[in-house]
Amino acid sequence: MIKAGLDIGNSKISCIVVDYKNPEKVKILSLLSIPTNFIKKNVILNFNDLRDQIELLISETEKLSQTKLNSLNLNLSLLNSKSYYYHSNINIKNEKISELHLKKIINQSEYFEIYDDQFELFNNIISYTVDNNNYFFPPLGNFADNIKINFYKILIKKKYIENISSIINGLKLNIENYIPSPLSTSLSSLTKDEKELGTICIDLGHSTSSISIFQNNKFIFGDTIGIGSNNVTLDIARGVSTTISSAERLKTLYGSLISSPSDDHEIIEIPIISGDRNNFKQITRSNLNSIIKPRIEETLEILWQKIKDHNHGNKKLNNVVLTGGGSQLDNIERYVETIFASGTRVANPLNQLELQKEFNKPNFCDVVGSVLYDSKFYKINFLKNSSKTIKKSGIMGFFAWLDQYI
Repeated sequence: MIKAGLDIGNSKISCIVVDYKNPEKVKILSLLSIPTNFIKKNVILNFNDLRDQIELLISETEKLSQTKLNSLNLNLSLLNSKSYYYHSNINIKNEKISELHLKKIINQSEYFEIYDDQFELFNNIISYTVDNNNYFFPPLGNFADNIKINFYKILIKKKYIENISSIINGLKLNIENYIPSPLSTSLSSLTKDEKELGTICIDLGHSTSSISIFQNNKFIFGDTIGIGSNNVTLDIARGVSTTISSAERLKTLYGSLISSPSDDHEIIEIPIISGDRNNFKQITRSNLNSIIKPRIEETLEILWQKIKDHNHGNKKLNNVVLTGGGSQLDNIERYVETIFASGTRVANPLNQLELQKEFNKPNFCDVVGSVLYDSKFYKINFLKNSSKTIKKSGIMGFFAWLDQYI
């Protein structure tokens, strides 16, 4: 089966085509990525140029893979999104739990709520509580007095979806699935054990940084902030009065988050901003690191605050996985371990994908994950037949279905 994924980020656009047999057997047919300046903080700055750029990227990806694409999965940034937890419960007085009970709970919840200006990007059950005991799969067959279902929903601005969708649809392509980009990143970088035991996945991108949490094999949180590794580059350029290209080079070659005594004596020669190309000055490596560390610390603390704001700060999350271009900063693992008090590793896309060396890097985890997404794992199985009825029968079928279970 041919699967394709598109990631429209705030600094680059990437497209991937694979021959997908199962999650353990994926053959990459083509993967391309190009920089873009036409979208910033999820706002399209030049609609026509962005459309042309996406069209060119998809066309080149099709040529490399020797396939004609009809549909794709689309990653979406969670910048300015809303994470929303809700629950619903019923008392059943020591009855045996059936699908009918679970459907009744869902019917009286906010699961089917429709929003005027928000698009529901993700909506799923994250756990069940049966007489104060937690379950992570439908507790069918158990006798109980009370059943509660706990849900997690992500909403993003509908205008953002409409703008991006109009470009893709204008290229005669269908969008199979909309995927939260932090979820996509996790799918290509976290192992089975990490998803089960509880892991925070942090993607330090160019213009944004995102976070996701998996626990008990459930995606229970995702969010994005508008700070990325490019902010570090700009801080360096301003802090030492050098060019942006020189600042990027300094960050990549000399930047570190853990200082050593020798850094005070290591001299780096850099060009300064002037009309004279031969005008240089000297700084120490410790000067450089003193600029990098506060920005990275701020980014990580904001992400940690996001976790605490949604009541995940007390969970046993002893693993942190880092992806994105910013994860390649020297000694970032040790620095993150200190802030999150967790074991930390930097992740490339999963080994079974056997990516070419140029794409087997942390900054391609987001687009690679788009083809690993399987929608059936994020749907409620016992609602499948009901949802088909709704689609076929329209609004009248929906209300008839509600009457059956209320």
